[in-house]
Amino acid sequence: MKTLMLLLLIGLALASCVPMTPQARIDQHPEKFNHLSTQHQALVRQGKIAQGMTQDAVALAWGEPAERFAGTKGKARTERWDYEDSRPLYAAPSFYDYPGPYDPYHRHRHQGEGWGMGPEMVYVPYRTGSVWFLDDRVESWERVR
Repeated sequence: MKTLMLLLLIGLALASCVPMTPQARIDQHPEKFNHLSTQHQALVRQGKIAQGMTQDAVALAWGEPAERFAGTKGKARTERWDYEDSRPLYAAPSFYDYPGPYDPYHRHRHQGEGWGMGPEMVYVPYRTGSVWFLDDRVESWERVR
């Protein structure tokens, strides 16, 4: 029983690390995929987008955006979808001052005294692409090469 539970947990952990592909999104939403034109279906399968595509087609090709921004252009509704990824950033150790026997109230700061941990690594998000919609259709897009 314990072995089965351990294998199940390992399987779930590995499954959560697998990136979502266009085919996996198509399999999850076949009704949205079937409503697309033949040309847009071919682009979605390749993970590509083009002008005139619907928001559903973009979501199938690129996935759900990290952020959405709504606005207007003239009398038309606009929306911008931003896609993000993250990259590691390594930081130097942090040192903290502590009151010593001769400075209980921190009247004097002493460089280099204290303790620290490190190096630290944090993941910093960055924008990998954006799609601009005009009345729910792709007007333009850009993506990091």
